[in-house]
Amino acid sequence: MLAALAGQIRDACVKVGFFYASNHGIPRGIINAVFAAMKAYFSLPLETKMKKFYHREGANYRGYAPVSDANFSAENRGDLFEGFVIGWEELIPKKDEDKKVNDDAMAIPNLWPSEPAVFREAFLNYYHATVGVRNALYRLFALALDLPETYFGDNNLPTMRSHYYPPQTGPTDDRIIGINAHSDMNFASCFTILWQEPGIQALQVLNSDKQWINAPPIPGTTAGKGPTTLPLI
Repeated sequence: MLAALAGQIRDACVKVGFFYASNHGIPRGIINAVFAAMKAYFSLPLETKMKKFYHREGANYRGYAPVSDANFSAENRGDLFEGFVIGWEELIPKKDEDKKVNDDAMAIPNLWPSEPAVFREAFLNYYHATVGVRNALYRLFALALDLPETYFGDNNLPTMRSHYYPPQTGPTDDRIIGINAHSDMNFASCFTILWQEPGIQALQVLNSDKQWINAPPIPGTTAGKGPTTLPLI
């Protein structure tokens, strides 16, 4: 069964550029909680959010990034999204926890806003639930590449990025886009697990025929993207 599933993932990544994962095991309550926390946070005044501006080390950062902070194309005027980024952290810190300082994902401390009060708990609960999905996909990707199931291990810890794309109103300008075409290799990632807000079509992916195709949100699923996928939002 795992071999057949790995084959489906391989075909989807090679031919289409993304896939959907259902029965992923992330409880609906955890998804609802992090989504509510995101909406509450991104609706705060800019000056409040800027109190926890980002901390950058190399290509990695933690905390809040305002609209147009990122720009994936020199021809673009800035990507039209706000973001908040976290890395590994235990919900309840462990005494003498090994910080693995050589791991970039853990070397940068997280920054947490004071409001909404449930923000940290909601984000970390979702983060750790998604790590379980990541571990399962690591095994499937290994099998898809005809490698031993444990080839990739599970020591590399992920970065979680939450994005809010404000509505675009007024005259259309091709130089302003939610996030320009990019490969997730730009984020030094192996692959991306993406949850999309239901009912809103935004994500597009460039397939092997060099055609931009929609990747609409499907309730109860997450979308998986490999590192050579070119997404556009």
